[in-house]
Amino acid sequence: MSGAPGANGNAGPPPATRQYVQFAFYKVDPEWRRITREEREAAKQDLEQLVASLGGRMQVRTYSLTGIRADADLMFWHIADTLEPFQEAATRLFGTRLGPYLRPAYSYLAMTRKSVYVDKTESSAPSRRLRLTPGTSKYLFVYPFVKTRPWYVLSQEERQRMMDVHIRVGRKYPSVKLNTTYSFGLDDQEFVVAFETDEPGDFLDLVMELREAESSLYTLRDTPTFTCIATSPRGMLDALGAPGDVASAEPAGADGWSRAVDVADLPEGARKLVYAGGEQVLLLNAGGVVHALEARCPHGNGPLIEGEVADGVLTCPWHGSQFDLARGCEIVRGPAARPPRTWAVKVDSGGIYITPAPAHAPV
Repeated sequence: MSGAPGANGNAGPPPATRQYVQFAFYKVDPEWRRITREEREAAKQDLEQLVASLGGRMQVRTYSLTGIRADADLMFWHIADTLEPFQEAATRLFGTRLGPYLRPAYSYLAMTRKSVYVDKTESSAPSRRLRLTPGTSKYLFVYPFVKTRPWYVLSQEERQRMMDVHIRVGRKYPSVKLNTTYSFGLDDQEFVVAFETDEPGDFLDLVMELREAESSLYTLRDTPTFTCIATSPRGMLDALGAPGDVASAEPAGADGWSRAVDVADLPEGARKLVYAGGEQVLLLNAGGVVHALEARCPHGNGPLIEGEVADGVLTCPWHGSQFDLARGCEIVRGPAARPPRTWAVKVDSGGIYITPAPAHAPV
């Protein structure tokens, strides 16, 4: 988009444009778990290809709610400059091999706009509010929001006074990033708010403190509330728990070792996710050597199972952090500030066993 010519005849910077935002939640039919593993794998590839192909027209972030809410399993956060890409995304999603197993659970539509309230502590240009830049946090909390009608008959000065308190409380929790979008006339709510954070406890404390603010007296509705975990398109479907997709390690024995998988399940070049001690662990056979590490990149929660391995170095597929597998996942290149946690590995009696390794120790 080109800027309008300035007085000197030169093109100025392009004006900031507003964005359309959608939070689309889906429930997956239990029949998904009954189809063959090969059919599920084909559907996962379909979804990966679809999300990648949409990147040229809009931003797409994917999240899992499996095990967190009973009425929704998957969520797509869509951001675009027009409405049509949202319809295209839904049409093409239903046309994938996953489509027959999907049921729309919730869908919230909104737009960005400049806030009518002044944040006296904010030094950035107001136009930045028109463009959303999702971060790399692991968790996203989303809910629709409606104010009471008496709120809108208050003077601007009175509303600003109450919002000053609201803003001041929010500033106490820098780990929580707020994204506010507006739905007036577009959907059934007035706002959709989305909070990004790596610390759910900070978000809980923030919400509790805001309940005590005077402005909360004018809240008509702020439910349902969705707790979403950032993941890849494949990760969304792996989390559904179909047989063979993600295994569970056996309980640790007296020696601290847990049998994770059979040796036959992890041939050279193979990767597999297992749950061990409440954590998702990536097992990776690189050059005949099995490595075990946390499944998400420490920087932005990228799915390391989808990373490339070359010369013993694992590269995160999202932001390019690199880790030396032979040196306990030591950082070769950032932006990760710490290496992934690792597990020691041993092979015994046809099984692959793991136990937590000391920090930064070789696997």
